[in-house]
Amino acid sequence: MIGWSAVSRSLRLTASIASVSLLFAGIGCAPRAGSLSGAVTPARFPVTDIPRGHQRIVFRWEYVDQALAAKGEGIARVASPDSVRLDFYLDGGLGGGYAIVVGDSISTPGGDQVRRYLPPVALLWAVMGRLAVPATPDTVAKVDGDVLRADIGRNPVWRVTFVADHLTRLERIVSGRRLEWVSRTGSDVRYQNERSSRSLTLKITSTDEAPPFDPEIWRR
Repeated sequence: MIGWSAVSRSLRLTASIASVSLLFAGIGCAPRAGSLSGAVTPARFPVTDIPRGHQRIVFRWEYVDQALAAKGEGIARVASPDSVRLDFYLDGGLGGGYAIVVGDSISTPGGDQVRRYLPPVALLWAVMGRLAVPATPDTVAKVDGDVLRADIGRNPVWRVTFVADHLTRLERIVSGRRLEWVSRTGSDVRYQNERSSRSLTLKITSTDEAPPFDPEIWRR
């Protein structure tokens, strides 16, 4: 007779195999990243630190995936050197949510159920124009006119693009395929997850200096 422990182990193994299969299926659907273009150059990146002080950024947002579509207004409260609170309000007063990013950590009121809709921390910081990927000995940079591109790390590779000293794109590449990315063009910011067809777009409407924020906004 097979005991419950054996059944449990079997179920866990089956679930693990299914998860790995889905992961590789998702990676296979993502487009190939290709190689860097341009001439090899020293990997010296422009400064992307958050400006000293506090900022209040107002934006319109829209979220779309295979099962859900939502849009509304949003506010980002940014504090130097590495803190931001993002509040999202649904159109029609139907509710909302928030995410707090401090350094390399994210907290949300809904835990993992909400966090799965958000980009990884490095890509969230790219939304704000900040490069938060540590440089490694594997970094390769190339320049083409006023465009600087670099691959940082190994599997995953973070591919960053600067145009005239501004961070305009950050991609996460796994096994040679571009799984997700953030692009910044003027006041438009877009996050795209290629595996799940998930996207979050922001249209920035205003950016203003602000007085110090209430410390309570950084707590859950």
